[in-house]
Amino acid sequence: MFSDRYVCICLYNIDDLQVCGLSELMGRQWVLMCGLTGVVVHLFLVGESSLKTPYRKFSGSINGQEPMLSPPVNLHILDQHVVMDNGLVNVTLSSPQGMVTAIQYNGIDNLLEPNKETNRGYWDVVWGNPEHLGGTYDLLEGTRLCIVMEDENQLELSFTRTWDSTLDGDIAPLNVDKRFIMLRGSPGFYLYGILEHLDGWPDVNIYQGRIVFKLEERLFQYMAVSDERQRIMPTKEDRVNGQVLDYPEAVLLTNPSNPFLRGEVDDKYQYACDDKDNQVHGWICSDPPVGFWMITPSDEFRTGGPVKQDLTSHVGPTTLSMFFSTHYAGESLAIKLRSGEPWKKVFGPVFVYLNSASPDEDVQTLWEDAKEQMLTETQSWPYDFPLSEDFPRADQRGTVSGRLLVRDRYINEALMTANSAFVGLASPGDTGSWQRENKGYQFWTQADAEGFFFIKGVRDGNYNLYAWVPSIIGDYKYEALINIIPGRHIRLGALVYDPPREGPTVWEIGIPDRRAAEFYVPYPNPALMNQLYVNLSDRYRQYGLWDRYSDVYPDEDLAYTLGISNYEMDWFFAQVNRNVGNKTYIPTTWRIIFDLDDVSETGNYVLRLAIASAHEAELQVRVNEADVTTPPHFTTGFIGKDNAIARHGIHGLYWLYATEISGSQLVTRSNTIYLTQSRGNSPFKGIMYDYIRLEGPPETM
Repeated sequence: MFSDRYVCICLYNIDDLQVCGLSELMGRQWVLMCGLTGVVVHLFLVGESSLKTPYRKFSGSINGQEPMLSPPVNLHILDQHVVMDNGLVNVTLSSPQGMVTAIQYNGIDNLLEPNKETNRGYWDVVWGNPEHLGGTYDLLEGTRLCIVMEDENQLELSFTRTWDSTLDGDIAPLNVDKRFIMLRGSPGFYLYGILEHLDGWPDVNIYQGRIVFKLEERLFQYMAVSDERQRIMPTKEDRVNGQVLDYPEAVLLTNPSNPFLRGEVDDKYQYACDDKDNQVHGWICSDPPVGFWMITPSDEFRTGGPVKQDLTSHVGPTTLSMFFSTHYAGESLAIKLRSGEPWKKVFGPVFVYLNSASPDEDVQTLWEDAKEQMLTETQSWPYDFPLSEDFPRADQRGTVSGRLLVRDRYINEALMTANSAFVGLASPGDTGSWQRENKGYQFWTQADAEGFFFIKGVRDGNYNLYAWVPSIIGDYKYEALINIIPGRHIRLGALVYDPPREGPTVWEIGIPDRRAAEFYVPYPNPALMNQLYVNLSDRYRQYGLWDRYSDVYPDEDLAYTLGISNYEMDWFFAQVNRNVGNKTYIPTTWRIIFDLDDVSETGNYVLRLAIASAHEAELQVRVNEADVTTPPHFTTGFIGKDNAIARHGIHGLYWLYATEISGSQLVTRSNTIYLTQSRGNSPFKGIMYDYIRLEGPPETM
């Protein structure tokens, strides 16, 4: 059902014009013009609309011009394309498929790669039948074009596809609505989409959903993902001519067109980042100075929470907007719709922002301007101009506030503030379930130093409130269901998190922050380096670090002695398998050696293991028993499919385990805990630890 705030004209194809949900023409006349080559629809505005979309200001420190001084927005309808034009940027889309075939800007006819029209700017999902392995790409091609809004200030187009049972097996069983918005004075355009699975439709797994732009390689050679992660990139041909390494995404550049790149490794996963940091990235053309940027103003439509990792931009030149994927998580983040489950979700809007500079300006100003525009977009969220009834505006949303405190009497007798805690609303579930939640919306914020938090712009519905605190182990969940009502502010007051704890700390290794970055990350093989990361703190993004373990520990596995060893230098960042040659990898056993001056033989100790990443692993724990053939004291069983070791992540999904150790198993003086990762046969199977703690028997306090 369309709102009466706008006009909607639907074109099933260029030979068919229909009015859909049209409540008032507002002074417009729509004339059907016929020609020899077919029917061309031309729209004539013969009267002033009684309803105008508002002007919206853009920061545009480089593009800067007041919107009211800019040309009006126009739509041109051609035989097989439509063109959105606001005088600053001209965007051509195939009709009714809804593929972006050309972007004209700053005197450049097309910023996109001159390849197949369906391979320039497009949406896609990877989906599959649950009964079969693997996934199939669906480009979500539209079969109908709907002109949702057109006036001098705003244009919104909708490209839709409706699924029915006759299409079973050919395309994903989803209704698709791809939206494109152009505003007056805006140096770019917005995209959002609505995917829907109706009640009774076939079971389906959806592994990935994204928007892809492939840019003109002769123009765009410099990529920027963050202030530190910027560089001149190799070309697609450089990768084709290079040497494929342990997996297809990783290529050694043996004869690149730019000789300065010779001997480097290129891998798109080296440019991934946490969703909370994935707000703006893109490419720069130096002649003429032009930037192409993907701006994501909100994470509400992404899955897996604020520290879910995903791709950004990479060689192509390619720029992505990743809405959901199984990257750094595994199949647990695939959207699985079963037993005819209905589901509907809005993804976006995201903003394709274009900027330019004069030839005498430093092209770095394009990146600085893109960051400023990103702040403008995030501060404007939720937008007030998308016209789908499935996208609620600010006054149709709610807010939640409160304060989170931490109670751990073994750290501090008094309540502690949850400094910088991540606090969020997500679908109701178990404690920590948010990191595997993938069908609903999530709304996160970071508390201040005193633990106060404010979550704004929350869609109506039922949620649980979840949190985790850097430097504190475990997950918090507020047990009461939170019902968000439009326009309502919910004040939760002071909330207290009691983290897992049985007794005083005997010893600890690491920092409980869900990452392994504080541990020892070796320098890469000099022949397999990415020069970008040589002097950056995130050295873990280098290729091949899994094989460096055998170089650092050539004779025997890691042994860590409490009171002597330093985890920053003596604890390898990942417990991986040992490379013994001929591509043979065997399990490893690490030792934690510690002295106890006094043992409570009748008391129980607790070993807590916080794991930052696991891939096809099994962690076995033995206490004062070196023989790995004996039954372990504790095992996690098979865990993890996040593949973060191979993909240069310093974390994947978070796991937390605890096992009791009877005082009778420990001795006065020297003790050893053996940690065996028992699954071999691959360099990528392993574990990254977040934090390990041994607690003594409870004390009476």
